[in-house]
Order: sequence, then structure tokens, then C-alpha cells
Amino acid sequence: MKARTLRLRDHDFADAWATSIEDHWDYKDFIADPRWRRDWISFDGVLHHPGNDRVYCGITSFDADIFWAWDRRSSEWIDCGFGAVRNPFDAKFHRSMELTSDGRTLYSATALLHDLDNYHEAPGGGVFAHDIASGKTTKLGIPIPHVYIQSIALDEPRGVIYGMHFTPERLSAFDLATNTGRDLGPIGPGMFMAQGENILLDDEGCAWSGWGLTRAWQNHWGVDAARLCKFDPRQDRIVYYNRGLPRRDGAHGFAHVEGLFNLGTGCLYASGDNGSLYRVDPSTAEASYLGTPIADRPSRLTSLALHDDGCAYGVTGRVGDCRLLRFDPREDRFELISDRIVDETGAALFQVHDVSLTPDGILYAGENDVPTRSGYLWEISEFA
Repeated sequence: MKARTLRLRDHDFADAWATSIEDHWDYKDFIADPRWRRDWISFDGVLHHPGNDRVYCGITSFDADIFWAWDRRSSEWIDCGFGAVRNPFDAKFHRSMELTSDGRTLYSATALLHDLDNYHEAPGGGVFAHDIASGKTTKLGIPIPHVYIQSIALDEPRGVIYGMHFTPERLSAFDLATNTGRDLGPIGPGMFMAQGENILLDDEGCAWSGWGLTRAWQNHWGVDAARLCKFDPRQDRIVYYNRGLPRRDGAHGFAHVEGLFNLGTGCLYASGDNGSLYRVDPSTAEASYLGTPIADRPSRLTSLALHDDGCAYGVTGRVGDCRLLRFDPREDRFELISDRIVDETGAALFQVHDVSLTPDGILYAGENDVPTRSGYLWEISEFA
């Protein structure tokens, strides 16, 4: 399947990647290298604004150059001016862009690349408001000092932005009326990364994520340690469920959650275990296994976008062999609707972290964590 790549940066890092791995580089080595700091990027968040027809992109960058937009009308990249407010440790918008219902404001939050030895000098993930009309970005505050934010969910009626933090793994609530944050509690045990790629609101305004057991008295946390939880604003606490996503082989234990989706059916959906799909009852966290679109090779499914045909679309696959997926939540049915996705030069789509769908049926896919070149924004228009 042919798609178009929109290249904000286009640099080859194959030799440089081999050197960095062989020499055991850490964060400080990457930021000291001008080429890595400036030219290696990854697309971690994608959001189309129907009003101005721009695709806003949250980008990973060692240089903290993390906020750009593709203008579909002029076919050019627009710098969203994050340089005016950024801190050097603001390394990415990782699944952390939310648009208000009136389309006037885009909220975002920053995630990290640095290690723990920078904990004291790194101020923590900030919450930002981008005014769509003026293009100005304002830093509103830091919910938890020194701790960064992997994903946010906007509860507009309550005036709250929920944050999923790393590292350590915690949940927070940021009050937009007072620009103050509140630490809601832990979700990660410190033994493994318990959270998935995003935090998500259900129809009752509860914020969902993964959480994990510690089992500090054992040598391993066990096959059932990855579970589901939610912050319930009515109870004002995190509800930790003792269940998670069933393993696709039917064996005892739970699969680590990857993506969470609200597709307007009253229930939730999730992905995990090599891109498998699950339906989740938000009242009990009981999850039902629906199937695995690609079962015979490495795969993932991190993001789905709902179309006006009632189906959700995303990209599944991994390491340069990705396919377009259509999922019908009304029937819990999915199908692969493309062959391997490549661009006009023959470059293969490595893997996808986030997608956004336009009203005219164009899927924009953010390619992330490509080790040997800059990541691209992919434009996919064939939905046959």
C-alpha cells in the first residue's frame, strides 16, 4: 500500500545508531551530539484540527523542539512556537494533546528522555495551553515537581486535566481554574512499567490506565501483575482492579495494556499482547478478548480514530511491516485492509504511535522510535 510521507526531518542514522549502541551511550551523550540533538525526531502525538485544517504533532526531540503542525491548505510545516516556553528537559508530547470542544485551545504536557541523575535539575512535566487563533503557547504549571507526563485526558465539564506520569508512575489532576496540580497516587510498582501509551476517560468521567503489582517478597512480579485501574472523581480515589486483559493464548495471567479507546459505544476498548483487541466493561474492568489482527509476527496497536462510517481506523504491525486496520465496534469485528505500508520512495512505515482522522477521510499516522532515521508523519488516503 502506497502512502505519502511528510518529512519534518530526513536524516539517516544507521551508522550513528550502531555506534551509540556499541558505545553504550546515555542521555548526556545524545544531547552532546549536534546531529542527534537536532535531527533525530519521533512523532508521538497526532491531532487534526478541523477548523484550520492543521495536523498538530507532538514530537520527541533531544533539543526540546517538540511542537509542529502540518498545514494541509498550504502543504507546509508550521513551527508552533514552543521554543518560547520550553525547558531543555521538555523532550516530547507523548500522547498528550487534547483539543477543547470549541476548538479554541489545545492542551498539552511534556514527557522526558533524561535519566534519574537529572531529577533535581529537571523541573517536571508542564501543562501547556496553545491558543489556536493567536498561535501562542502558555505554560500553566507543573502538576508534580520533577516528574514528567506521558499522557493527558481532558475532562472539560469538571475543568480538570488528568495526567499519567513517568518516572515514577503516578496519576495527577490539574485544576484549570487555579492552575494547580494534585498527586492522586501511584500506578507503577517500580518493578516494571505498568502504564500503557495513554490515559483515557470513560463516559462517566473516570480516568483509566494500567497499574502493576509489586510482589516485593518474590524474585518476579508474576504473569498476572499487569492490571487495570481508574481514577473515579465521584469517589475521589483510584480504584485498583484485580483484573486485566486476558492473555491471547488463554493461559493464566494478564497482558500488559498498550492502548485504551473510547469509541462511543458505552464500553471501552483496549489493545495489548502483540496488538490484540479487547472490550472492557467500565463498571467492572472485566475484559473480553476479541482477537489478534497480526498473530504470527511482532505487532502493536497503540491508537484508533473513529470515522463517520462508525468504524475506527489505525495502523498495526511493527518494525517496518505495518498494515491498515479497520475495527467496527458495533460488531466487535476487525480486518486488515491493506498490504505493507510504504511511501513513494519505497521507505517502509516502521511503527505507529498515534493517529488522527480528517473529515475527508485521510488518516495521519505518527511514526515513532525509528532507530536508523528521522521519524515521519504518514498520510494514508487509501481505505479500500
